[in-house]
Amino acid sequence: MTTKLNCINLKLISIHRHRLKLLKFCNCRRSFNSSVDKSRVNIEFSNRSSLILSTGKYARFADGCAVGQIGDTSVMVTAVSKKKLSPSNFLPLVVDYRHKAAAAGRIPTNFLRRELGPSESEILTSRLIDRSLRPFFPPGFSNETQIMCNVLAADGVHYPDIISINAASAALFLSDIPWNGPIGAVRVAMLDDDLVVNPTRRELTNSSLNLIVVAAFPNLVVMLEGAANNMLQHYFQKAIKFGVKECQAIIKSILQLKEFAKPKRQFTPSNIQDKNVFNFVKLLSESKLKDIFLNKTHDKISRDEAVKGVKDEIMEKIKTEIVATTDVENCCSYSFDNVCKQIFRSLILEENVRCDGREFNQLRNISCEIDLYRPLHGSALFQRGQTQVLCTVALDSIDSALKLDPMSVLTSGLKEKNFFLHYEFPPYATNDIGKGGSAMRREIGHGALAERALRSIIPSNFPFTIRLTSEVLESNGSSSMATVCGGSLALMDAGVPISASAAGVAIGLITDYQEETKTINNYKLLTDILGIEDYIGDMDFKLAGTKKGITAIQVDIKIPGLPLKIIMEAVDAAYQAKSQIIEIMDNVIPKHREEKKENWPISERLEIEVHKRGKLIGPGGINLKKIMIKTGVQITPTEDTVYTVFAPNRDALDEAKELIETLLSESNEPVLEFGGIYKAKIVEIREIGVMVTLYETMVPALLHNSQLDHRKVSHPEALGFKVGDEINVKYFGRDPVSGVVRLSRKVLLGPTSGLVHKLQ
Repeated sequence: MTTKLNCINLKLISIHRHRLKLLKFCNCRRSFNSSVDKSRVNIEFSNRSSLILSTGKYARFADGCAVGQIGDTSVMVTAVSKKKLSPSNFLPLVVDYRHKAAAAGRIPTNFLRRELGPSESEILTSRLIDRSLRPFFPPGFSNETQIMCNVLAADGVHYPDIISINAASAALFLSDIPWNGPIGAVRVAMLDDDLVVNPTRRELTNSSLNLIVVAAFPNLVVMLEGAANNMLQHYFQKAIKFGVKECQAIIKSILQLKEFAKPKRQFTPSNIQDKNVFNFVKLLSESKLKDIFLNKTHDKISRDEAVKGVKDEIMEKIKTEIVATTDVENCCSYSFDNVCKQIFRSLILEENVRCDGREFNQLRNISCEIDLYRPLHGSALFQRGQTQVLCTVALDSIDSALKLDPMSVLTSGLKEKNFFLHYEFPPYATNDIGKGGSAMRREIGHGALAERALRSIIPSNFPFTIRLTSEVLESNGSSSMATVCGGSLALMDAGVPISASAAGVAIGLITDYQEETKTINNYKLLTDILGIEDYIGDMDFKLAGTKKGITAIQVDIKIPGLPLKIIMEAVDAAYQAKSQIIEIMDNVIPKHREEKKENWPISERLEIEVHKRGKLIGPGGINLKKIMIKTGVQITPTEDTVYTVFAPNRDALDEAKELIETLLSESNEPVLEFGGIYKAKIVEIREIGVMVTLYETMVPALLHNSQLDHRKVSHPEALGFKVGDEINVKYFGRDPVSGVVRLSRKVLLGPTSGLVHKLQ
């Protein structure tokens, strides 16, 4: 008995020990879960899905990682930077945003069934993130840095681009990479005159505004990009302020993750910067550079050549007077560039002088031409200073609409675009040599901006697909806004009934920015900037619209944020300049061309009876292909009986109509009278009825069992019918949906009853 009790006690002690271990394990799990909760912040918006930012779970080998989520859309962003300083004097930052098909539960539609190169929407989102993050890297930091944004899940309701910017901000903030963030980003829409933050995809389709606002603390604008449906200026400014205010909650929430952030690594700026060398170069070049920048007769090429001559002269002197190594030469070259920048900016800030002699709010000389070449549907040449853009319009059938890739369809809700703009920037536009071919990221971004600026003035019910091409022939600043101006002129020349003329302009900024105190002591806004003013300045503010309102905006800021006061002044300056440009354009063509050109395409609706569709289309669509080959006319079914006919010109349309009439009249089909009685010949017996013809060339029609007799017929042979028999039938026209001939025999018989069975 004692032995049994001892065994029981030992078992109880063992169970108790296991319970203690389990309790200890649960306490550890509880403390672990609480730490995970701290690594997760929830940013709530009024009547909106909240933004969740978390860290510590994925990609822990990366320098920084964060996951952002709104609704069921999640994006993981990683940040990695090399420890070794690169020899370049700029920041080699690469942003790769990928929206894989698996995130939406899809399989890629290409032959390999895997993701290939980035799509246009992925490239545009990558540029969006890059422009938001770049200003906050410290001066002199030139380590290779890569930001990778991977969409983990997409619900088709919430946009992943906004999530990516916020998650990238959190990832860099948590990493040891030197970065002076965080920043916050929101999308602002206007629904029924109310501003809404982070709208869903369906809400955005009904919005008159699609504006992305990126801001820093306290209420500093970092980046703007968006489109509007010809929105009034004061509404637009209100939307910017609203977006900046909403961003502050995101910034404060990211700061709550500070306990999980790594200490920022120390870095030494590249030895390419040397104060003594800078002073030496400044002493040799200052007066010469001032003379060049004050010489109003210089154009882009001559000014660049004069500056290059001074630089070559100084480099040659250094080689002869100093034992110059590669490092010394690089240091001198970098110092010379900084001296140029300092002198150019000081002339504007201190002496109120622009290098071409214009006032700060003055436009360059503008000239416009339209209808340049007869074969083109529309064309225009827009010249502003030394920026020259040739725009052409091609009108084609609705079948030529641009089909979007599946992931772009999921995020944008658009399956195809009947208006699209292609922007080309060949190397000769800047007196350079380079490779032609596929569009680079910069060309895709500039083309997308100009397309957004013009999209809202294009009629939604236009019967053609519009392709607008813009080729930059000369470039000295703001070629994308010149594309808006030239594109508007070309559309009007092509007879596209746009709602109003549109124009665009770029506003620049020169500031006395103090890096230590993060303050701006002085600033000057520059209207219609040159290429050098863009390169050396602190902001590229592009705004487009009509006389009435604003249609697109894109703001790139090179310093860590600007106060709202400066941004509002820039909107005012751009609005005034835009209106002046439209007045000049209206002198050339005030509204769209109403008289049609001889080469203008034609689109008509063609109604074909249902039963004749087969004769028009032919086996496998052979007849439509023949018409296309012979005349160039495309025939596209849009409804059951309605076809859209697209012809390149009137002669082609007339020829196609003759071919269509011939195809439809080849059958020599007699006109049947509704309610008429005809003799029909049985050509086939089926279980459900008999196939009959009323004339020799007629396609056999079904006379159903229910129409053979008043009695219920289970099989036609029950009535003794055979192939070749002739019976009387009454004609009731064709079915309006299917086009099938409606015939009846029983209406010609007297009333009777009973069941007729198949004869044995």
